[in-house]
Amino acid sequence: MENQYDALAAFFLQVPIDIHGVYQSLLREGMHQGHKAQLTTKSGILIALRGEADFIYDGSSYSMSPGMVLVGGYNRHFGITVHSAEFEYFLVHFLPVAPDREESVLAKEVNLLHIELDATLLQVMKQLRRYATELGHIELLEKKSLVYQLVNKVLTYERYLQNSESHSMMEQTIEYIRHHYMESITWESLADQHQMRAKYFSHIFQKYTGTGPIHYLIQYRMKVAHELLMTTSFSVRDIAGSVGYPDAYYFSRLFKKHYGKSPTSLKSGE
Repeated sequence: MENQYDALAAFFLQVPIDIHGVYQSLLREGMHQGHKAQLTTKSGILIALRGEADFIYDGSSYSMSPGMVLVGGYNRHFGITVHSAEFEYFLVHFLPVAPDREESVLAKEVNLLHIELDATLLQVMKQLRRYATELGHIELLEKKSLVYQLVNKVLTYERYLQNSESHSMMEQTIEYIRHHYMESITWESLADQHQMRAKYFSHIFQKYTGTGPIHYLIQYRMKVAHELLMTTSFSVRDIAGSVGYPDAYYFSRLFKKHYGKSPTSLKSGE
């Protein structure tokens, strides 16, 4: 499963876009019409700067507060409800050169992301506002370059956030394996602990540890079994059961594959 930020990065890398406008707007508390009667004609990169509001696309509501970003939204019914006294946002309108082509689908989807409102971002927005009106070709090129800088900052920050959250999840999974290795564990059951799809969970786990969750579990079981074989008088069958393998023959095959010798020969010092 591709990450949201990776999919958007691929979109902006591969799909030519035109920049149609740069705005910084302030809305007062209450409901705003938006595009309820007619569909939106542009996609947007919208960054919430101050206040709180709901942006509603085709009935789906996105709660916006400072540092939250919406990307996409072309060809949608759209409205806004402002919940604070004022809501300020920065907006870049864009559209793929060929908006109806299959590769332009992400311009229509609504993607909720995050950005740090730091000095570098504010400087990029300030420079973009200078090019809000139509200018010469060099200025238009500079404006498009700044938009890509803006997109890159949003996606890089979103990757940082998602990875930092996944790191915590992966550490929890590792801790769980180390305490429950003797139980029946599947990659689906590990993924379910974090309400994640099994394949995506496995992808994230492998990025974090360098190996898949089940291979990590096997490695840990073999490590514990090796220590028990070297330091205790328990039988191979008992050790196999204690590390989660009721079938001692299957355990012996795994152990030999992992260490190059059978548990019996290791125990006997052969």
